[in-house]
Amino acid sequence: MNQINNMKNTIYSLFLLLLSILPAHASGDKPTIKSLLKELDRTIAMKADFHKQREHEIDSIRKLAHATPSPEEKYHLYSSLYGIYLHYQADSALHYLEKRKALLPSLQNPQYENDLWIARAEVLGIMGLYNEVAAQLEQVRRDQLDNQTLLYYYYTCRTYYGWIADYTRTDERHKYIEKTNAYRDSILSLTTNQLDHSVVLADKMIVEGQADKAIELIDKELEGLDNQESLVYLLYNLSQAYAQKGDTEKQIYYLAQTAIADLKTAKREYISLQKLALLMFEKGDIERAYKYLSCSMEDAVACNARLRSVEVTEFFPIVDKVYKLKIEKEKQISRTLLISVSFLSFLLLVTIIYLYRQMKKLSLMRKAVSASNEQLQEINKELSQASKIKEEYIALYLNQCVIYLDKLDTYRRSLAKLAMASKLDDLFKTIKSEQFIRDERKNFYNEFDKSFLKLFPHFIKSFNDLMTEEGKLSPKSGDIFSQRNILKMTEEGKLSPKSGEILSTELRIFALIRLGINDSSNIAHFLGYSLATVYSYRSKVRSKALDKEKFEEQVASL
Repeated sequence: MNQINNMKNTIYSLFLLLLSILPAHASGDKPTIKSLLKELDRTIAMKADFHKQREHEIDSIRKLAHATPSPEEKYHLYSSLYGIYLHYQADSALHYLEKRKALLPSLQNPQYENDLWIARAEVLGIMGLYNEVAAQLEQVRRDQLDNQTLLYYYYTCRTYYGWIADYTRTDERHKYIEKTNAYRDSILSLTTNQLDHSVVLADKMIVEGQADKAIELIDKELEGLDNQESLVYLLYNLSQAYAQKGDTEKQIYYLAQTAIADLKTAKREYISLQKLALLMFEKGDIERAYKYLSCSMEDAVACNARLRSVEVTEFFPIVDKVYKLKIEKEKQISRTLLISVSFLSFLLLVTIIYLYRQMKKLSLMRKAVSASNEQLQEINKELSQASKIKEEYIALYLNQCVIYLDKLDTYRRSLAKLAMASKLDDLFKTIKSEQFIRDERKNFYNEFDKSFLKLFPHFIKSFNDLMTEEGKLSPKSGDIFSQRNILKMTEEGKLSPKSGEILSTELRIFALIRLGINDSSNIAHFLGYSLATVYSYRSKVRSKALDKEKFEEQVASL
C-alpha cells in the first residue's frame, strides 16, 4: 500500500507542477488576453512535449503494476492508469477497466464492481456510446454504494444526461434537461467539500440565468485558492457566466486559461479550446480559429472522443473554407507583391545601370576637362614663356639699337675728323675696310647666342635628344651647357661652334627656327649667308635626326 500511496503522491505532484504554470487568478497578477493567447500558441506548439511527459508517467505506473504481486495493489494501479487515460486515450482507459474487472473475483469487494460499472459508463460516454452508457448505469446497485461512490455515480449521470440534452433536437430534450438538473441537485445535497459544492452551485446558477451570482460566488472561492484542479473548473464556469452576460472579452480570457491548463496536463478530451476557436473566428482571427480547431480535432481523434469530434466537425468545414480562402488571398497578394517587387527591382537595376553609365560619362568628361585644363595651363605657360621671350628680346634689341646708334655716331665722328684733317687716304682706307662690319656682326651673334641660351638654357640638350648618336653635340670633359660656356665640339661628325662662338652655325639656324623664324630666306638674311648655304645646313642636320620628317617641327616646340 505504501508503494501505491507513493505513486499517487508522485502523480499528484506532477499534476500540480504542470498546472502551476497557469497565471494564478488569486494572486492578482492577471495577464492580458494578448499574452494569454500567445502563451496558448506556445503551449500548442509544445503539445508533444507534454504528451511525452504523460507517457513517461504512464510507463512508471505500468511498471509498478507489472512488478507487484498483490491483486489489491494491481487494482489501484490500474485505477490510476484508467484515470490518466480517461481524457487522454479512451480505448486504453477501457482496457485497464477490463484488467480491473479481471481482478474482481480475487478481491471479493462488491463496491469495486459498482465502481467499475460507473467508470465504464464514464469512458463510454466520452467515446459517444450513449446507449451503452445507459446500460452500464442500470447495472449499478445504488443501495450498495457508499457516499463517495454514490457521488461519483451522480456526477456520471449528470454528465451523461447533459450530453444527451445538448445533442437532442426533439421534444424529449426538456426531459433530459430536467434529469441533468435533478442529478446536479443530488450532487449538491451529497457534497461535503465546500469547494466542490461551490463549483457545482456556480454551474447551477449559470444554468438558471444567475450569472452575476455565479461570478460573485466564484470570485470568493478564488481568493487564496491553491487547488489548481478546482481552479480550472472555476475558471471555465467564469467563462460561461461571462458568456451569458455577453462579455466576450472576459469569456475569451477565462477560456484561454482553461485551454492552457488542459493542454499542459496532456488532456485530449476538452471543450474550452473549441469554444475559444469559435470566438476567434467571430472576431476575425481566422488563423487562430483554424489552429485551435485543428488541434481539437487531432486530440479528439487520438483520444477516440467521438462527441468532441462531432462538435468540431460541425463547424470545422466553415472555418477550413474561410482559412483556405484567406491563405489563397494571401498567396495572391504575395504573388502580386513579388511581381511588383521584381518589376521595381528591374527598374532599379535599369536605373543603376543608367546612372553608372552616366557617371562613367561624367568621369570621362571630368578627365577630358582635366586634360583640357592641363593643356590650357601648358598653353598659358607657353604663352607666358613666349611673352617673356618677346619682352626680353624687345628690351635686348632696343638696347642693341641704342648701342648701334652710338657706334654709328662714333664712327661718323671718326670719319668726320679724318675728313677735316684732310686725311683723305686714311678716310678712303677706313671706308673701304670691312673690319668694322665683321666685328659688329660677330658681336651681334655673340649677343644673340647669349640671349638665346639665357632664354632656352636646355636647348642644346633637347636638340641632341632629337638627333642620332652621330649627330649629337658632345661637350668635352668639364664643359657644361650654359649661357656662359663656349661649346667646343672636336669629335668627328659632331656639330661644333667655331672659335669664339657660342653656337655653331647649324645650331644658330635651328635656334632661329625655335624662335619662329622658319623661312630660309629670312634666316639667310639674318646670318649673312646665301640661301643655298642655309638649305645645305638644314638638310645636313635633318639627315642625322631620329625623325627626319617631323624634326624641324619638333625643334620649333623645344
